[in-house]
Amino acid sequence: MTATRRTLTRTDLAPLSRAALGRVPTTVTRIRGGSKKGVYRLVFEDGTTAVAYVWSADEDLWDAGPGDPRDPFSHASGLALFTAAADRLAAAGVRTPRLLHADPTHTHLPADAALVEDLPGGTLEDLLDRDPAAAPKALERMAALLTTLHTCTGPRFGKVAVVDNGVSSYGSSCEELVVARALGDLDELPARDPRAAAAHPQLADAVRALAARVRPRTSPPALIHGELGGDHVRVTADGDLALIDIEGLMYFDVEWEHVFLRLRFGHHYEALRTEGLDEDRLHLYRLAMHLSLVAGPLRLLDVGDFHDPEFMRGIAEHNLQQALSLTEWT
Repeated sequence: MTATRRTLTRTDLAPLSRAALGRVPTTVTRIRGGSKKGVYRLVFEDGTTAVAYVWSADEDLWDAGPGDPRDPFSHASGLALFTAAADRLAAAGVRTPRLLHADPTHTHLPADAALVEDLPGGTLEDLLDRDPAAAPKALERMAALLTTLHTCTGPRFGKVAVVDNGVSSYGSSCEELVVARALGDLDELPARDPRAAAAHPQLADAVRALAARVRPRTSPPALIHGELGGDHVRVTADGDLALIDIEGLMYFDVEWEHVFLRLRFGHHYEALRTEGLDEDRLHLYRLAMHLSLVAGPLRLLDVGDFHDPEFMRGIAEHNLQQALSLTEWT
């Protein structure tokens, strides 16, 4: 199990800041939320700010080690994935915090690190919770962002860092990968929950039955974020939206994105719904997503140092109940 992660200090981050901006911060604070990298806000003497990303084993609560990027669902962590995603999003016209400095050589810290623009206006999730009057306009902007993002396509499915370098990912189709991942997640659960053990045959049959309904797709995969909840969208001072936690950016079935959007945006999802989605893929991917959101949190609690374990257990419990309820589709 990963030991409690040490919070980096002003002294630790001063060399990165000096290289990027020619000055050092007066204060440094950890921004809570990330589980795969350390995120720190740097405040300077004149009141300006920047954000440092640090991808190190000490900061990664999953204790997963480097993932194979040719697997679209492998552990999405690291500077190379971040910079490839930032470049692709910039080319697509989708805003992200501006990259100020990247250090892939571990010159300033014993890890991959970057300094990016700070967008301190809060997240879209925060805005929707605190200001219902602003929600319609914000969701309209979010729908436009999704249209821009999903209109971009790739020559094949996979992580942007892989596909844009001309490399092929593992697997023959998006649905094949989703099924393999769902069955793998399902196989982990009996050891962690007796209800999952009892329901394992029924859930496995449901995954396979839903997969059998999915017809092959000939259209190219869309550019998707992969974990696009309101907490991964920051609102700028002028009301614009910027994507964060972009390392998992990939070309994939847009239905995978919409299943996650529906789960995370709840009743606000109606403003983001789009026409032309494949209902059979949505059904399969929804069950697979619920299984992932049972296995993932339980896995994190096994190996990590997450600050709110009850919250993670709640996610796993809710999604187990949802997965069990969806077997009626088959």
